[in-house]
Amino acid sequence: MNKWVVSGLMTVGMMTSLAAYGFEKHYVAKPEQSKWELKTNTPLECRLVHPIPNYGDAEFSSHAGKKINLDFELKMLRPMGATRDVSLVSMPPAWRPGESAERMTTLKFFKQFDGYVGGQTAWTMLSELEQGRYPTFSYSDWQSGDKRIEVGLSSVLFQAQYNAFSDCLSKLLPYSFEDISFTILHYDPGNNVELNKASQRRLAQIANYIKYNNNIDLVLVSTYTDSAETKNVSQDLSDKRAESLRKYFESLGLPQDRIRVEGYGKRRPIADNASPIGKAKNRRVVISLGRTDMYY
Repeated sequence: MNKWVVSGLMTVGMMTSLAAYGFEKHYVAKPEQSKWELKTNTPLECRLVHPIPNYGDAEFSSHAGKKINLDFELKMLRPMGATRDVSLVSMPPAWRPGESAERMTTLKFFKQFDGYVGGQTAWTMLSELEQGRYPTFSYSDWQSGDKRIEVGLSSVLFQAQYNAFSDCLSKLLPYSFEDISFTILHYDPGNNVELNKASQRRLAQIANYIKYNNNIDLVLVSTYTDSAETKNVSQDLSDKRAESLRKYFESLGLPQDRIRVEGYGKRRPIADNASPIGKAKNRRVVISLGRTDMYY
């Protein structure tokens, strides 16, 4: 970040002067208004919210997934009517006048959308808040080009909720819906109704995700066997495996009408049953999940 030549005190003074001439609108929570709240705290999502009086909400969020992620949204009560270039500056609080303002980056906020910041810049914003500074967005008013809008995030009462947010981040599941929405699991040779050990671990991951997501509206289970047995025996085994998985998903609290199972026996092989490797591929169950939300 580049330090501005003006000090924090001068910058605050300049803001006051500009506002007096009608050139600037400044939105930030006063110390007595400042509030941070961990609105969502689950293994699927962490969401930290900061209301900005008369403007909207600032939200940091992270979701379950293979990669560590962080998103920031500036949710405006009235979205901008035009796309604007936006400066993001780290401002010192008024009670620390000896510090300089620091330019963080330049962004673009799009017409009729909330302001978005992701990746390293979002993490840097958290770091600046932890240091007691005020990440501040500055852009031209889309209604009146001679005015600038300044939107600041107050660091007052930030630390305790940030600690809770960090704890939530450490407990996010290391996989997302996309990672488990289509899964192929396998069985050992023989008339086993239970999946092999590796597949049992994968099924436990699916169960853990479903436990925390109430929006799973459909589970499709399709079981298949190899060609080791007769058609009737294979079909019976496939049906037993399907029924076992139905009971498993019901035990997680899913309603019966959201679970559909089907045993296909030795029909629809995906590999040559003449080899052990081919048979292992055919002894499978395909689990597909559907959901009503698009957030995790």
